[in-house]
Amino acid sequence: MEELLSVKYDVISGDFIRGGEASSNLKKLLNQLGIRSDVVKRICVACYEAEMNIVIHSVGGYIQAKIYNDRIEIIAYDNGPGIPDIELAMQEGYSTASEIAREMGFGGGMGLPNIKRSSDEFYITSEVGKYTKLKIIIYFD
Repeated sequence: MEELLSVKYDVISGDFIRGGEASSNLKKLLNQLGIRSDVVKRICVACYEAEMNIVIHSVGGYIQAKIYNDRIEIIAYDNGPGIPDIELAMQEGYSTASEIAREMGFGGGMGLPNIKRSSDEFYITSEVGKYTKLKIIIYFD
């Protein structure tokens, strides 16, 4: 399938004010494209959780969304610190969020599980000290 559109948003570590802008902008774009609202909701949940994970846990990164006729592929990439134990990080309730993030209502340990649950396909790779990369695929039908 040919890529119809690609958008990329920088995500800044610790920027709770702008955290969520990528998912909000993506929602507007998907609504303009006429994507079903239930699918848009799943996409936005996955994108928001990934975006906030970058804000909360990393030194910064980006969200890239590639839109095709039948699906969206979202890459959430950060520049570290990486996840030492992905299996543990995927457990509901497990969190390494800072006290500041928790005081703001984040860090409940549901981010990665919610992303996986919202996705049709979900892939995660990470190298400690270097990066974490999520690939999220959600089909429109």
